[in-house]
Amino acid sequence: MTTPATTTDNWEAVRADAAACLPPSVVARIDEALRSPQPASELIAVLHLLQGEVGYLDEAQLDAVAQLLQVPASKVAGVATFYHYFRLTRAGRYNISCCTGTACYVKGADKVLAKVQEELGIRLGETTSDGMFSLVQARCLGMCGLAPVLMVNEDVYQRVTPDDIPGLIKKYSELSRQAAANA
Repeated sequence: MTTPATTTDNWEAVRADAAACLPPSVVARIDEALRSPQPASELIAVLHLLQGEVGYLDEAQLDAVAQLLQVPASKVAGVATFYHYFRLTRAGRYNISCCTGTACYVKGADKVLAKVQEELGIRLGETTSDGMFSLVQARCLGMCGLAPVLMVNEDVYQRVTPDDIPGLIKKYSELSRQAAANA
């Protein structure tokens, strides 16, 4: 018979260290999950909440979730890296999602994506050094009739061409400058 991790001599110290890495709402959600018959089945919900609170999932946070939820760290990392929704790096102020689904691809999404990468000097999954823009690829944004589609945060741009990209980047750069000036 194995001894549960919660009975180890240093469980309280481990729990305190792990909890310190996470927002209180996430720790509370994990505590709630631990009262359910299958706590590990709450992993995705916990990761969604964590990303919603912090904006991304870093290694320390993933390890803390594994400790508190009592699931292997490899399982937590596997879930976080498998699902496209989860981010493992801090997102920029403006998250650019380029749809590369079939309809968008056929209508030139690959060229749009290449232009975004060229203009920003980053690749998919990266954030500009100033923290302004992040670039992600979406398999389908569900707007096939408007292809190719690009989203900047929640703003949708339809029938985008590579020639549109410099203007879009300029627009959001100016919005950021205005926000900084008004702060």
